[in-house]
Amino acid sequence: MSTHLDDAALLAAELLARRWLPRQHPKVKRALIDADLWAATQERLAQVGLRLIDNLYADHVSVALLRPAEAAVFGESGLNSHNNIDLPRDAVSLLVLLWALIVLPKRERQAARAANAQGDDQNDLFGKDRPVPTAASVSPLVPYRALLADFGVQLGKKTRLDTNLKRLENHGFIVRRGEDIAEGPLLDLLLDYDALAPRILQGALGDVLTQARELQASLPLALTQPALQETEANDEPDEA
Repeated sequence: MSTHLDDAALLAAELLARRWLPRQHPKVKRALIDADLWAATQERLAQVGLRLIDNLYADHVSVALLRPAEAAVFGESGLNSHNNIDLPRDAVSLLVLLWALIVLPKRERQAARAANAQGDDQNDLFGKDRPVPTAASVSPLVPYRALLADFGVQLGKKTRLDTNLKRLENHGFIVRRGEDIAEGPLLDLLLDYDALAPRILQGALGDVLTQARELQASLPLALTQPALQETEANDEPDEA
């Protein structure tokens, strides 16, 4: 058997080995503009029941199971479970909450900036298409202390919250930056925005988030004005 690997095979192999790759990775950048390479990679992955996943609002690409392969891999019990990566229920609740606090405002900011850029282009004789702002440039940070204060009781208090945050970090959904929680490579890839966003915005969690904003609770304020809070903190005089 030949050991030669073409570009599609190499990209598929690297995705399987690393689980996700940034959109700026040389092989990924080429696949995003080369329709033939993208199709060839999808074909290679499909041979083992996988598909390449990507969206314009995420900074990474990854792989997931094809629908026909899910039943064979997870079985009926797995498909009927609340998740297929063995997260406990409180970890899933934490994941959905962080998704709502990070991805929903991030998508709004990306759409708003893209719309503003299109408006500017109307006055530009040589205007051209501009990419959607990267997730890293507009994705909000969730302060750990505010998360614990506002939702700690519902999420099992500090020890349980810390355990589940570690689980989500290991799965690539979040990253920790000191005392802040940021979007991980898979948060906006593996959770279906079109299915999840309406349920949150029209459901109980949407009411909770709306009430929190109206009351100007610490967590939403930290999400919407992180730089302002840091500036105010730095401006406070030192105690003698």
